[in-house]
Amino acid sequence: EYEIIGINISKIEIKILCTKVYTIIWNKKHKGQTMAIKKEKRRQMSNESYLDALQERYSKLCVVRVDLHYKKDEANNITLEKATKDINRLLNNRRNNSTFDDNVGYVLKTENGEDRNIHFHGFFIYDGQKVHKDIIKGEDIGKYWSKNITNGSGTYYNCNRNDYKKNHAIGILDYRDVDKRRKLDIAMAYLVKEEQSIEALKENEKDRSIRRGTMPKSKGNVGRPRNDN
Repeated sequence: EYEIIGINISKIEIKILCTKVYTIIWNKKHKGQTMAIKKEKRRQMSNESYLDALQERYSKLCVVRVDLHYKKDEANNITLEKATKDINRLLNNRRNNSTFDDNVGYVLKTENGEDRNIHFHGFFIYDGQKVHKDIIKGEDIGKYWSKNITNGSGTYYNCNRNDYKKNHAIGILDYRDVDKRRKLDIAMAYLVKEEQSIEALKENEKDRSIRRGTMPKSKGNVGRPRNDN
């Protein structure tokens, strides 16, 4: 027998107690993991529904992926509030900026990483019948972020310039190309992960890690426009 805080307890009782404590800890951890998985699945379903609605309305989409961040020597001084104001300004300015002509939607994730601190992963989606040069669009968005929105303190990475484009279905997406759409869903699945969460930095309940454009209205019986040229 052992004496713990004045109480005599046997080896078997210690083993039973340890097992119960371990079970409680494991159940809490498992519950947290289960909730995170469910949250990720809900987010992914929302992203896919959003893309479904866009493809229902537009026969071709031009998908541009750009990562937006800040220069390393300035990133430590950027608060979530400041970064949110910057990205909101970019999104709001789409209405009156030629860079975003024929932009029909977007999916954006805010992250907080050790290397880049607060940064954004963005999928900017255009009407593929009117916009074809996805690499140029990526550069235009990145430069607008760097020069106009952040006054030179921002940097960017244009994913449409590299092999990511071929393997992850960015660029032109035809509504008939089921395989490419599947690859795009896989690529966008990264956005729903809980890694590099901004939860610890949030001071405003309205701050969201993932945001999307307005869900396009259904065209009803009219059907999506077709131009197969």
